[in-house]
Amino acid sequence: MQRVRKAIIPAAGLGTRFLPATKAMPKEMLPIVDKPTIQYIVEEAIESGIEDIIIVTGKGKRAIEDHFDNAYELEQTLFNKEKFELLHKVQEPSKMADIHYIRQKEPKGLGHAVWCARNFIGNEPFAVLLGDDIVKAETPCLKQLINEHNRTHSSVIGVKRVPDNETNRYGIVDPIDQKGRSYQVNNFVEKPELGTAPSNLAIIGRYIFTPEIFMFLDKQEIGAGGEIQLTDAIQKLNQIQRVFAYEFEGKRYDVGEKLGFIETTIEFALENKELRDDLMKFMASKLEINH
Repeated sequence: MQRVRKAIIPAAGLGTRFLPATKAMPKEMLPIVDKPTIQYIVEEAIESGIEDIIIVTGKGKRAIEDHFDNAYELEQTLFNKEKFELLHKVQEPSKMADIHYIRQKEPKGLGHAVWCARNFIGNEPFAVLLGDDIVKAETPCLKQLINEHNRTHSSVIGVKRVPDNETNRYGIVDPIDQKGRSYQVNNFVEKPELGTAPSNLAIIGRYIFTPEIFMFLDKQEIGAGGEIQLTDAIQKLNQIQRVFAYEFEGKRYDVGEKLGFIETTIEFALENKELRDDLMKFMASKLEINH
């Protein structure tokens, strides 16, 4: 059995929820404290054993490529000023892994973004990681899915339970059998109307696919929102080979919408030794004023 060694990170979205900040800056480069969100995603992939990463970009996303490239003038300046700790942080992204890039020329949806990387993947299993979710876990989230793939030899979709009143924001799985954290799935439903969801197990931006997924993405069929939906292709793949959902362990942070992004930033800042005490004092003072 071929092991999972390649990953696709779609990063071509317009980031409309964060306008006007994302008019000239990719949403994937918005920082959580002092690290862009996409770096957390790349780190998870590498910690899970991924060797080659392709980032699917779009117009105005050059900053992502620059972030994972060398910055000779900046690095030399930091070296000359003997700011070695900061120098290490600046150099770290460029040394992470073999990162490649391909442009999604039209915003046709997530399924199309994954399809754009088909030649890079070839005929082997692969991972997909979305940048809207950061997951903190003892075993990296993607590694948990790879372990499940190695057990089942099948595609595996990462899921988490969400409140019933939020199921219309996600792809939802309709499970038919459960074994521990693993589910066999009857249907995958893209953003069901409230009250119609078959469960509250939501697809949360982490996937392991067999290469047969491209058979269905090749058809470029238009789905919900007038876009080529990845969930639709997963549903069709499930009709010819088993696709499992895996309820991964760990805390998921939704950084794809404003409130989740702010909450994540505050929580990560509270874990930062340099910021924690001052931030706690600031938050306490605001609470006193409000009371």
